[in-house]
Amino acid sequence: MAAQRFDVVVVGTGPGGYVAAIRCAQLGLSVAAIEDDRPGGVCLNWGCIPTKALLRNAEIVGLFQRAEEFGVTVGKWTADYAQAVQRSRRVADRMAKGVEFLFRKNKITLVPGTGTLKARNVVEVKGKDGAQTLEAKAIILATGSEPRSLPGVTIDEKQVISSNGAVRIEATPASLIVIGAGAVGMEFADVYGAYGVPVTVLEALPRVLPIEDEEVSALLARVFSRRGMTIRTGVRVQKVSPGKAGLTVEIEAEGKAERLEAEQVLMAVGRASRTKGLGLEALGVASERGLVTVGPTMETSVKGIFAVGDMTGRQMLAHKAMAEGVVAAEAIAGRSPRPVDYDNVPSCTYCRPQVASIGLSEAKARTNGREIAVGRFPFTANGKAVALGETEGFLKVVADKRTGEILGVHIVGSEATEMIHEFAVGRTLEATLEEIIHTIHAHPTLSEAALEATLAALGQAIHI
Repeated sequence: MAAQRFDVVVVGTGPGGYVAAIRCAQLGLSVAAIEDDRPGGVCLNWGCIPTKALLRNAEIVGLFQRAEEFGVTVGKWTADYAQAVQRSRRVADRMAKGVEFLFRKNKITLVPGTGTLKARNVVEVKGKDGAQTLEAKAIILATGSEPRSLPGVTIDEKQVISSNGAVRIEATPASLIVIGAGAVGMEFADVYGAYGVPVTVLEALPRVLPIEDEEVSALLARVFSRRGMTIRTGVRVQKVSPGKAGLTVEIEAEGKAERLEAEQVLMAVGRASRTKGLGLEALGVASERGLVTVGPTMETSVKGIFAVGDMTGRQMLAHKAMAEGVVAAEAIAGRSPRPVDYDNVPSCTYCRPQVASIGLSEAKARTNGREIAVGRFPFTANGKAVALGETEGFLKVVADKRTGEILGVHIVGSEATEMIHEFAVGRTLEATLEEIIHTIHAHPTLSEAALEATLAALGQAIHI
């Protein structure tokens, strides 16, 4: 069978891949997109979207538990976790259909199967109906990542589960140990905890959400502990094996060995890029520590082959992948795209309270030798937060004391992931503290915390 020819072939249709494909099509290029699952990749089908649907259910369960606080008396009620999972699957299905619609709208050819590079401009696709060959002037690799595990621990998606399994399983365990207190671990701890599961979170590093500002990590750990979850940091997991309650997790904490029991273990120790079996080595595509090496336009060491998303490293985030997809598409189309600003990518965790940040933490700014100004504003002093009954948390601004340059912003609280974008735009436009305080913020809003924290950094705080 003769090879089908396109301007661009995209391997993988997660956030980076499908956005790259659509942008290429918008720029007048003929595009084929290869996918072995459903369009949208892990993020849309098994990660970001269904997880956020589950977190929304958990939020509603939490509100029911607080109903009397709002003057609402409810009789006997139940929280059906199976229905929560089913709802999350419907949400993911709807979004996947949306990507399929966008492909049709933009005349992108969706090719089911697994793609392998056979030459600089040739991809072989193996699917249910056999193999076929696609030729292209340029190829974009966007195969994403998969959950990691600890050495010697197999993820079977039954007893030892990953985030992929967690969004599928409709029954809650009698008890759960979460290994890893990054965004994935803390989000699922929140979900299961809301449904009454006894949860223990284990983290090897000294604090939860280790990449976030220390004050943010400390507050989140306190909130989770108050909800009855056990948070243990500085803990090394040595072994996971069958036990009386289901699984035994052997740990070392403060030099002492312990055994913990739980029915199920959720492995949340990070993700590994999916690069095996793509044919990268045969073509000489450079990589380092399992990550594909790319330049500012996302082109690899082999001309005409580009890579975006988790397989290129840095922040393994959907929105970062999308931005990279646009850069690659525009470079292929002959434009001069602005490179991704990796120092200005928002980091978001969607548990309760939410966490969002951008730029440098206070500690990192000090380590860099900057003379800094720090402003904090607690949500306990924000009228909208008090009205909502969502007063846990604060907004913190870190800035250069001399110039007013915004170095970093850290938010923990209700809708933190929505509020962070004010500062993302501000940093893109090189706004200073003075320009933020001269921007009128509507009252009452949670976003007033941005104004108040900025005022505090300048020593002009009004409401604290």
